[in-house]
Amino acid sequence: MRILIAEDEKRASRGLRNLIMMVSDKHEIVGEAADGKEAFELMKILEPDVVFTDIKMPYMDGISLIRAARAQDMKIKFVIISAYEEFELARQAISLGVTDYLVKPLVPEDIEDVIHRLEECSSVTWDKENRDLKSRYPNAHPLILKAMHIIECSYASKISQKDLAADLGVSAEYFSYLFSRDVGENFSRFLRRYRIEKAQELLLEGEISKDEVLYSVGFSDPKYFNKCFKEETGVNVTEFIKARR
Repeated sequence: MRILIAEDEKRASRGLRNLIMMVSDKHEIVGEAADGKEAFELMKILEPDVVFTDIKMPYMDGISLIRAARAQDMKIKFVIISAYEEFELARQAISLGVTDYLVKPLVPEDIEDVIHRLEECSSVTWDKENRDLKSRYPNAHPLILKAMHIIECSYASKISQKDLAADLGVSAEYFSYLFSRDVGENFSRFLRRYRIEKAQELLLEGEISKDEVLYSVGFSDPKYFNKCFKEETGVNVTEFIKARR
């Protein structure tokens, strides 16, 4: 793996580099950035497989860095590092698909566990047909294909049909017509179903607790999430987990 470190404290950056090299000599540290903006530019040039990034950095923080990378469709894994164990930061990081969230001070065991998980992720070949929304609707209108990409990147955030149509430069009515025509269901129904599909994936992976999954896929009300989950899958969350153990 090609690894980039984004950390504004030189001592912390050097310590992380040493820890990574201590636990594994199979991977290459291709660069180090002192702020989020520099990290983003280096990511475009060096094309790392993994970025270890601090949350608090000048110019662009870690969360903003990940959002920028996702907006550019960069296929990079992220490991977030923070001096504080903050649930809101962890929730945002999880929603953006980070591999792990580590709290300083780091120890070799932390890095060893993360490297192992990263290696496991790299060895998995995902089914693109199931992962890529655009491949499910190859004949859809180009605007709908763009909408699919936005949904894939932003499903954990608030998305409305009106805002999405405005972003694409068309009226909400025209967007609604195209979406229903090419996808076979209305936007709100599709988005709800897709979010539940992502929730199922997170539950199967087991990397986060079942109580945090709903926030990671764009829901804010546990009761509504549980209602939607059962309507889509036929079972509640607990039953779903038990059935797949």
